Amino acid sequence: MIEVTWLVFIIASLVLIVTPGQDMILVMSRSIAQGSAAGVATAAGVSIGLVGHTVLATLGLGAVLRASEWLFIALKLAGAAYLVYLGIQLLRSREHQLAISQAGAKSLMRLFFDGALSNVSNPKIAVFYFAFLPQFVRPEASHPTLSMFALGLAFAGLTFLVKGPVGLAAGALSGWLRARPAVLAWLYRTSGAVLIGLGVKLALERRA
Repeated sequence: MIEVTWLVFIIASLVLIVTPGQDMILVMSRSIAQGSAAGVATAAGVSIGLVGHTVLATLGLGAVLRASEWLFIALKLAGAAYLVYLGIQLLRSREHQLAISQAGAKSLMRLFFDGALSNVSNPKIAVFYFAFLPQFVRPEASHPTLSMFALGLAFAGLTFLVKGPVGLAAGALSGWLRARPAVLAWLYRTSGAVLIGLGVKLALERRA
């Protein structure tokens, strides 16, 4: 019933997932700030956001976004604004705040929500899903919509399998980094600047 070219899909997906981007920066920054559990929670949120995009792509939102310029722009600007907001939060961190305990730490549920929202609010991913997934559905597939849904879920699962361990690895360094607030502050500034840059890039990008 699910007729897809799995091997090619998995290879192509892993190449895309390991490429550094906003999700990877977000997972690493949260993990460094609050430990491995925070990074894994953020990675799980990112993956759930991809499940949301899977549903939307299956329902045809990608086609709607392609056809509706104003809707695409509205969602794009919302996603860009959220990335800039996250980046500004990192830039505003102070060394003395980083050196103290986790008094101002976010809950795992909030981190999960941040990861999901950063992904769901990016219309580029919706269009990407709509363009990427059908390439791996066999032409003779009797249920192409179901096959595309399965591919989307698989992509979300692969994302967590890659970014969850990234969160664990970054979290292993969190104690060492928190004992060196100057280094941690530099990492926060860098991550914040990258997120802001990605937000601006998303806001200025035009559709292909």
